[in-house]
Amino acid sequence: MDKKADNMIYSIYVDSPLGTLTLSENKGKIIAICFGKSEICGTIKETEVLLQCKQELEEYFRGERKIFTVALEPHGTDFQKKVWQALLDIPYGGVRSYGEIAAAIGNPKAVRAVGGANHVNPIPIIIPCHRVVAADRTLGGYAFGPEPKEKLLDIEGALHLIRYKK
Repeated sequence: MDKKADNMIYSIYVDSPLGTLTLSENKGKIIAICFGKSEICGTIKETEVLLQCKQELEEYFRGERKIFTVALEPHGTDFQKKVWQALLDIPYGGVRSYGEIAAAIGNPKAVRAVGGANHVNPIPIIIPCHRVVAADRTLGGYAFGPEPKEKLLDIEGALHLIRYKK
């Protein structure tokens, strides 16, 4: 097998209700979803896993998919991967606070570090960092701004779980 081809990153651009997304994969697993057209996207090529990811995202945006099955391989530290795994346990249409995620990974004092891991989540939407809210159940932060987070929670019917500051 060609070692160079084995390490190639392939990407496609996808239109979504959040604007253009760049989906990227390596070795048959999704490694990144970027908002906008990513400069680090590698070779533009439709692969089986990228087309599967595109289809699953389209179904999600139409409200038809609640669970993603596409293979994932997020790159990060062991701590970040632990946080991202905990995010995958938040059910569709649900939310958890940063503190609840910290407790779920056995490190209840790591609230800020959980926020940091959310901020660098390489596969947003599928690894649902948008489901993490502030302790007072207000929207909290989102690396891509409040509008996409609110839109994703709206798709999932979870806006009733959010408090808005007055």
